[in-house]
Amino acid sequence: MALNNQTLVTEFVLQSFSVTPQLQIFLFSSFLFLYLTALTGNILIVMAISLDSALHTPMYFFLANLAILDIGCTTTVLPKLLENLVVEKKSISYGGCMTQLYFLNCFLGTELLLFTAMAYDRYVAICHPLHYSTMMSRIVCILLMSTVWGIGALSSLLLTGLMLRLTFCGPNEIKHFLCEMPSLLLLSCSSTYVNNIMIVLADVYFGVINFVLTMVSYGFIISNILKIRTREGKKKAFSTCSSHLIVVSIYYTTVIYTYIFPGSGSSMDNGKVVALLYTTVTPTLNPLIYTLRNKDFKAALKKIFPFTH
Repeated sequence: MALNNQTLVTEFVLQSFSVTPQLQIFLFSSFLFLYLTALTGNILIVMAISLDSALHTPMYFFLANLAILDIGCTTTVLPKLLENLVVEKKSISYGGCMTQLYFLNCFLGTELLLFTAMAYDRYVAICHPLHYSTMMSRIVCILLMSTVWGIGALSSLLLTGLMLRLTFCGPNEIKHFLCEMPSLLLLSCSSTYVNNIMIVLADVYFGVINFVLTMVSYGFIISNILKIRTREGKKKAFSTCSSHLIVVSIYYTTVIYTYIFPGSGSSMDNGKVVALLYTTVTPTLNPLIYTLRNKDFKAALKKIFPFTH
């Protein structure tokens, strides 16, 4: 009954990176550059894969989905972050916060599942090359991708729905530049017991289980590559999965760091940096990592943009 006599929170205050005007201008310019670079790079990947029939293979199909997820992830966070760097009142409405929470969890969870699917694709390509066309047929890829997106969306819907059940009636300052579950749970006036259990279960499923499956796939892949007798054969086999391995390593390192270190004191500032890595820097780097050494992709871009010859 006491809660009914208190004012419910209608908006949250987000923390800023700095109060120094000069530094805010620098941060705004840097984040805007990263955002535009991430958008451009990932849109080019989707365009090239969609328009060039030579890239209509499972590996590039998954890569196009990764690019779409990166666009979604960075767009969920960066526009609001850029806005809060130039306005005096750094706030987000309750509805806006829950919307950001849903889409961010959806994109991040789906991306972790996609990494597992991509690792499986490389496992089949290197360990079972003769059965690749059957095991990774168009129908299989579509079903796999639909499952990945479906689980990511439903899981985020469940976690966000549980967050909507909570009452926020006290302090409304989120100790972060975005709406994330650990920071929001600290502000709740009602019990967060069920939320904490579901977050742990989600972390185990999306983080631990998918990480183990990805590593198992790469264990088989590396073992198979080492059996190849020729040096050129080993190099060619490893080149097909090295980009994915680099991206997975960067992504899991940031996500694991976020959830292993406690959210207090100086680690909160570290958490902001890590969140920037997986919402801004990684989506910017992914197109570069996947395309810089990829001859097929470069050829596709030259077909779309002849002036790049």
